[in-house]
Amino acid sequence: MQLNGKTAIVTGSNSGIGLGVATELAKAGADVVLNSFTDNDEDHKLAADLAKEHGVNVRYIQADMSKGDQCRALIEKAGACDILVNNAGIQHVAPIDEFPVEKYDAIIAINLSSAFHTTAAALPMMRKAGWGRVVNIASAHGLTASPYKSAYVAAKHGVVGLTKVTALETAEEPITANAICPGYVLTPLVEAQIPDTMKEYDMSREDVIKNVMLTRQPSKEFATVEQLGGTAVFLCSDAAAQITGTTISVDGGWTAL
Repeated sequence: MQLNGKTAIVTGSNSGIGLGVATELAKAGADVVLNSFTDNDEDHKLAADLAKEHGVNVRYIQADMSKGDQCRALIEKAGACDILVNNAGIQHVAPIDEFPVEKYDAIIAINLSSAFHTTAAALPMMRKAGWGRVVNIASAHGLTASPYKSAYVAAKHGVVGLTKVTALETAEEPITANAICPGYVLTPLVEAQIPDTMKEYDMSREDVIKNVMLTRQPSKEFATVEQLGGTAVFLCSDAAAQITGTTISVDGGWTAL
């Protein structure tokens, strides 16, 4: 398998997009470090199940991505980092003048600053190994904006900028840095919102998805976690060795509008 012998650390990966990316990396042969802020039996079982299913080493390491020292400690505890996927993120929606300061600070810390800290800790490991891939999970909101999402849009635009700087600083090395920019993705969290939205608008599931949830996504289809994972695997491949400092949109045409 193409990623045999590589170690991938995926932040915020005990569910949703992070778990989807981690699963595809494991399928491609990478050893994987799962992460979230919790530390319970389910987290460690998830790692064990993924390892058994794909025949790779998988560990779960707890770290709070809102704290810089824990972000860096995650990389150090892993002991190796050939592939870094910065995925951890949270969201809150409110007008700027009503946006809770503590929510704004938390979103910037988890969605943006964590990627700085993990990258700073991982680059020396990649340089020592002579190979590395940084894959930042940004968003369509890293390229465009929506009202009431000031912190999230600011953070994701920041992630895109950080990706470019990382790419320039490693441009003459066998290390690349790119950002994946998903539109709306069908995760368990999104799936759970559909029934309530159907009731709120008195619409069928299909109409709610097309006319409410995916109004800005021209394909009128969700992206899947498997598609995002496949994109990450591609960015880690030899075919992508000269792709660095850019964004790949997986958004059904959203940013083409």
